[in-house]
Amino acid sequence: MKKKRPSSPKRKKSTSAKKPFRKRLRYPVLLACLFALTGMLLYCLFLAALIDKRFSGRRWSIPSKVYSDSTLLYPGQHLDKELLVKKLKNLGYRASESSVDQKGRYAVAPDGIRIYLHDLVTASQRRPGFPVHIRMDGTIIASITDLEYGEPVAVLEIEPEEIMLFYGAERERRKLVSIDRVPQHLIHAVLAAEDRRFYSHFGVDPRGILRAIYTNLRHGGIRAGGSTITQQLAKCYFLTPERTLIRKCKELFIALTMEAMYEKNIILEIYLNEIYLGQQGSVSINGIGEAAQFYFGKAAEHLSIAESATLAGLIKAPNLYSPYSHKERSLQRRNSVLNAMHTNNWLYAADLHKALQTHLETVGYAVRQRQAGYFIDYVSGQLKNLYSADDLASLGLSIYTSLDTWVQSAAEKALSNGLARLEETNPSLLRAEPGRRLQGAIIVMQPRTGAIRALVGGRNYAESQFNRITQARRQPGSAFKPLVYATALDSFTPSTLVSNAEKTYTVDGTPWTPDNFSEVLAETLPLRDAIAGSVNRPAVAVAMQAGLDNIIQTARTMGITTEFKPYPSLALGSFEVIPLELARAYCCFAADGMLPYPLAVKDVVNDRGSVLQRTHIEIVQAVSPAKAFIMNSLLKSVVTDGTARSLHDLDITFPAAGKTGTTDNYRDAWFIGYTPDLLALIWVGFDDGTSIQATGAGAAVPIWAELMSALTPHISGSWFMPPPGIVQKVICPQTGMLAKSETCPNPGKEYFIENLAPSKPCRRPHTKNPLHKIMKGIHGIFKKR
Repeated sequence: MKKKRPSSPKRKKSTSAKKPFRKRLRYPVLLACLFALTGMLLYCLFLAALIDKRFSGRRWSIPSKVYSDSTLLYPGQHLDKELLVKKLKNLGYRASESSVDQKGRYAVAPDGIRIYLHDLVTASQRRPGFPVHIRMDGTIIASITDLEYGEPVAVLEIEPEEIMLFYGAERERRKLVSIDRVPQHLIHAVLAAEDRRFYSHFGVDPRGILRAIYTNLRHGGIRAGGSTITQQLAKCYFLTPERTLIRKCKELFIALTMEAMYEKNIILEIYLNEIYLGQQGSVSINGIGEAAQFYFGKAAEHLSIAESATLAGLIKAPNLYSPYSHKERSLQRRNSVLNAMHTNNWLYAADLHKALQTHLETVGYAVRQRQAGYFIDYVSGQLKNLYSADDLASLGLSIYTSLDTWVQSAAEKALSNGLARLEETNPSLLRAEPGRRLQGAIIVMQPRTGAIRALVGGRNYAESQFNRITQARRQPGSAFKPLVYATALDSFTPSTLVSNAEKTYTVDGTPWTPDNFSEVLAETLPLRDAIAGSVNRPAVAVAMQAGLDNIIQTARTMGITTEFKPYPSLALGSFEVIPLELARAYCCFAADGMLPYPLAVKDVVNDRGSVLQRTHIEIVQAVSPAKAFIMNSLLKSVVTDGTARSLHDLDITFPAAGKTGTTDNYRDAWFIGYTPDLLALIWVGFDDGTSIQATGAGAAVPIWAELMSALTPHISGSWFMPPPGIVQKVICPQTGMLAKSETCPNPGKEYFIENLAPSKPCRRPHTKNPLHKIMKGIHGIFKKR
């Protein structure tokens, strides 16, 4: 029997050698894992600091918005119903056939218009929307009734229009919403579309990832994604859109870190405000709040179930499922989201059926052209003295201005029509090159407040951004004469006879003889007739007696800053002025002598509703109320009997005052006209000073007439009342003294500053005219009848 062979010592040795190797391997692996975990922890801490910095500061750059003034309507006011409908459309209102059952709807009827107003939010008030009926009697508002309570409304305020946004480089529109004000069905729609297990996973959903892999394998392509809402937020908020493994790992770590740091509702709120949901021209629509306005013209809190499902369906591919460009595809996607809501028990069967039957109706939109470009540039210049460009593009300020969009549209139309008429009448004014075309400018102001209601700085903003109201310096011609006569009212009266004699003045050793525009034979003229007819020689004579330095001082007091020299030609407007400053000076006459500040920016409000800037109107007493009243009376004669008397033929029936102006060789044509309610300055000319071959009366007055005819709702038809210190006397027009009824021909009433009123009767031996006596007797007979 053989003995068992002993085991090989080598095999024993090799077995015993394996144990130390495993032990040696265990420690490096544990160390490597420890380093990896430490690295991941440090990376997560780094991410936590990054996330906290982003989320604790300003999360988004919200462009500041510029608004027009609100619109006031009241019984007795003239109203163009078509213009009102146009304004409502600009404000996002939608037409209805008859009833107005929700905010943002209007219905036009033969007897007027019904409107369910939006909520009104301005710097000074917040008012919930309510339904009203504006009943019309022809073109007059007969009554305004609150349809909710059946009560009359004395004054109805319609919200301001958004006229501009200060975009940053991203050009994003976003209206922030709070998760507390978002309807539950909107949240359920988003979860059904993007992440139904959002409230149960920890930022990453393994089940969702596996489900997406299975779906994609089954269809042989990418049909589903496994990203949670938290991952989507991590990707669009912190990462670039590149598709790499490293970026995906970063996304996972950021999602996990966010979930560890913040509650689910905070993450969802940030997501709802961040997501990209469409495009309006070059501007992206971001967030549920902005999308609700863009697609449905309402706040997110008022979205219906069907509308909420439509927006939720957009998240996957906003341009592919846009209800504007792909309505059928959008409808199918909406219905898919609605069915998913029902599957997840977030929607009752009855509500599902109702929502599926709902038509997909959007508010509609058009890429609107830049509004009131010259006015916006003027406002921007003022704002940039207070805020940087970055602040305006990111702080979400609301900037409320004085602009009236109705007045602005009327001004733009009147200028365009007026310049086209001039070119049609005189084809030599036509220019092919945009930079050399005939130009014009208009500014409309409220005289007492200085509020700029419209500003048109040129014929076409796209062709030329040069603002001829605020930047140009032009000779005013005879439009400067009112400042001369205002200075002279310390010693002159409307009936003072002023010299029309030819006279030569010496200026720096050079003789200068002013001529009248047309022949005037009389050697003297009453001051009223001299200004009404814009006669040059009397203006220079008055200026020399009043004192050229005094006239310059008057111009400075009335807000004109350009350089003047004490030359006799100053009286004829030979020195340049800025049109805005000239308009402001005329406001002084219509405001009882008070010089208003040109008001464009009224209030600046931050994104929390607090007023940051409020323009305090600085008003200076430039001339006395008595002098201002006399100037209004004198300038009214320009309209009734003088160079602007053609206004009567142009259907201007309300009382107005104003002054024409024409410069040498017809380089500039002016008319500044006003009522107690509105003042409008019109300028026409070429930028290079080429002759326009027309006077202020021929070129500017018709434009003013067309503009003011369109603004009858803003014009009361009232006139200035005499202030204390004004008296009225019956005078002899040939002497300016108190008239003798028996001897003075054509005596008339005249206004005077009390201490300058004539006290002595006329002593001139007037020639007795038998025909005059006969006509006077006939007049007496008719008077008795």
